[in-house]
Order: sequence, then C-alpha cells, then structure tokens
Amino acid sequence: MEKIYEIVKIKQEVKETIANRYVVRSPEDDVKHDYSFIGEEDREVVLVLILNTKNHVIAIDRCHVGTINSSIIAPREIFKSALLNNGSSVIIIHNHPSGDPQPSPEDLNVAKRIKNSGDLLGIQMLDFVVLGEKIETGRIKHVSLKEKGNI
Repeated sequence: MEKIYEIVKIKQEVKETIANRYVVRSPEDDVKHDYSFIGEEDREVVLVLILNTKNHVIAIDRCHVGTINSSIIAPREIFKSALLNNGSSVIIIHNHPSGDPQPSPEDLNVAKRIKNSGDLLGIQMLDFVVLGEKIETGRIKHVSLKEKGNI
C-alpha cells in the first residue's frame, strides 16, 4: 500500500510593519511607498505587492535578493505569497542599484513569464516597475513596463 501525505501546514513568516493599507492607482503610488523598502539597496531586490480585488495592498513580500546586477525571479516564488494571502493580483517592484531604471532584456523576458504564469493561475500581474535613483527634487526615477506597453 502506498502512503498518501496530507499537507496540514505551510510555514509563512510574517513581519508586521506600521503602515496603513493603501490603494494602488498608478505606478507613482507604488514608487512613493516602496522606495523605502528597496530603493537604496546595493543589490537587486524583488518586491511583490499582493493586492485584493479593490487594489488594496494586503501584503508585501521581499521575494528575492540578488547581486549588484542580477536577481533570479521565479514565477513560483512570486505567486507563492499571492496564493497564501488570497491575493487577486500582484505588482512586481524591482530595483537597479546602478540608478538607471531602464529594463534589461532579462527584465522584459521575466515580466512576460510572470504575466503568463499569473494568467494560468488566475492572478493578474498589474505591473512590473523598475526603480532607479532618487533625484534632488525627491522624484524617483522609475520605468513601468505596463506604461511602456511591454506587458
């Protein structure tokens, strides 16, 4: 007789931060809030915003920390936190420590893979935003792949 295993617990570590839930209406909403999480990192970091059906951010997952010029972004890691938090959509925020927010060919390819994976799961990827440096005016350089028509 073969054994059948029942999954009774999936561990997810949660860290509460003092922040009000906020609604995402544009890439600028993401950028203003999320620059504080990863904007000045010296390595590439991937942040996943998990949203409910009203576009309220219900969870933020620091999904991966990479090197000075690359980060592995696997769709399974992106959607794991979305599934565990009953998210209906995600936004991917990714920094470039060089300060230049222009997406690399790898960024464009992985964004398409994530979008396609999300479509299969029924979790929409609303945007993939690349953060650059903060300039003197306080404005944060960024590129939204949705605004550029890449997703």
